[in-house]
This record gives sequence, structure tokens and C-alpha cells, in this order.
Amino acid sequence: MTDLPAEALRHCDLLNRRTSRLVFVDVQEKLRAAMPDAPAFIAACRLLGDAARLFDVPVWATEQYPKGLAPTVAELRPLCDDVRPKQRFSAAEVLALPPASEPGVDRDQIVLAGVETHVCVAQTALDLLSRGYRVWVVADAVASRRTTDRDTALARLRDVGVTVTTTEAVVFEWCETADDPQFRTLSALVKQRT
Repeated sequence: MTDLPAEALRHCDLLNRRTSRLVFVDVQEKLRAAMPDAPAFIAACRLLGDAARLFDVPVWATEQYPKGLAPTVAELRPLCDDVRPKQRFSAAEVLALPPASEPGVDRDQIVLAGVETHVCVAQTALDLLSRGYRVWVVADAVASRRTTDRDTALARLRDVGVTVTTTEAVVFEWCETADDPQFRTLSALVKQRT
């Protein structure tokens, strides 16, 4: 038996609500229309956002050229603490996060969801990795117009050190235990999605 706190016993590749940030990359009205199985993709994003709210995980969103592609979808916008417009495909610049190694950076785990997987999501993930952040891309909460582009991007990202995961894996890692006061609420949200 050890006297270490439970957090010290958890694997470093598990998400922690106290060190995570959720970023929705360009989940915008006009882009939604071009995505296959958009209802399932949006439902996965919504579950991530709702869970982030439950566990006090900050939620940011980016919008690629919002004047032409419309704002973040209505289902997600109320869940976002901050929405930032951008022109570059990578959102790393507008997120304006300092290098993860700088003193005071307390949220070095970045969870990404959004579109398109092979363009804006992939470029954001790679740029965040280069700044020292640990990056998770949520496979069922990212989309591309073509499945081949999405699948190839996920494989590429995994190859370079991004953790590819699923929505339910993320939200239950944030919850960590069935003893958590929010566990029942989270379970109900998960059941609504299925």
C-alpha cells in the first residue's frame, strides 16, 4: 500500500480535468453541412462540451473565416468560454498559448475536436505539439468531407505522438471515478447520446 495521492498513481497519458482544455476547431454551420454523418459528429462534440462544463474544463472554439462560413454551431456556442476567429488553418496562433514549458502553464493537455481533420485539426495538433503541449484528438468528434482524409490524418497524428481517443474515453477520464458527484449526470449525458 502506498501513501501517494490517487492522482500520482494515474498514468500520464490519462486526461485530468485540472490540466485539460477542450478546443472545438471550426465546428461552424456551413462546414457542418459538408460533413458526412454530421448529427453523430455534433452529438459527440456536444457530449464533450457538456462534460467539460461538468468538470470545469475550459472550452474554447475557433472559427475559420466566420464571415463566410458562419459562426460555431448553435449546439456548441453556449458551452464555449471563448470563441476566436482565424484565417490560418492552424488554430495554434489564435489560441495564443505560451510554450507548455513556461512557468505558470497549468493546462498542458489539449483535447481537439472539429473539422476538417486533415487540415485545421491536424495543423493545430502539430503546432501545439511543437509548443510542448500534450494533444488528444477525439476520433468520433472530428470530421472531414472524405473518410480517406480523416482516417489518414488520424493515423499520421498518432504516428507523431498525438493521442487518438474517443469521446467516451475523454469524458470518463475527466470523471475518473464513479464516486465523483457528477458521475450520475455524466452517465445520463452518455446515455442520451447513444
